[in-house]
Amino acid sequence: MTKKLTKNKGFSILELLIAMSITLALMGVATTLFSGALSTRKRESRKTDALTSARAALSAISRELSNSGYGMTTNGIVTADSNAQKIHIRANLSNEDYSTDSVGENVTYFFDSATQSIVRYDPNAMPQTSVIVNRISSVTFKYFDYTGSSSTPTEANVATTNTGRVRITVTVKLEEVLGQPKNQTITFTSDVTLRNSTYMLNQY
Repeated sequence: MTKKLTKNKGFSILELLIAMSITLALMGVATTLFSGALSTRKRESRKTDALTSARAALSAISRELSNSGYGMTTNGIVTADSNAQKIHIRANLSNEDYSTDSVGENVTYFFDSATQSIVRYDPNAMPQTSVIVNRISSVTFKYFDYTGSSSTPTEANVATTNTGRVRITVTVKLEEVLGQPKNQTITFTSDVTLRNSTYMLNQY
């Protein structure tokens, strides 16, 4: 009896090439999706850091600015030293002879472009200069003046003795992340009412 031999056929070269092409294509898609996910995660992480920085800056400035003029007969803003990029405020927090020689009573906030930071200067503190928050792109101050009994203020880039409200705008430019849009920024704005301004005192 003659045995019939059967040949076991393997994959042809063409079939192997097709299979490898499909595998490589799938790996490429998976790599692209994974890379995109990492970029998104990195962007969101930096965005969260930027938000935290901006909020910290606004909180620090707003807290002291709202007390400007406390224990004094003015709104506490040093008009000759305050503009759109800087604000200089005084307050007699210790309530002693109208002087502002104690820590926290004579404060200037300004943006230092060299270090991308908001800086606080207090001549009565040690150290006198301290960085409030870094990784900031800009900070601007806008002043709202109230005259007489009018509740409608006039807006200006410089402070006056009639300033009753200050708008602080902090802008953070997000670091570039590969695969994400460039030049993204986050802006926070906070309006601070000067409780000790002439207009606000007349409301009580």
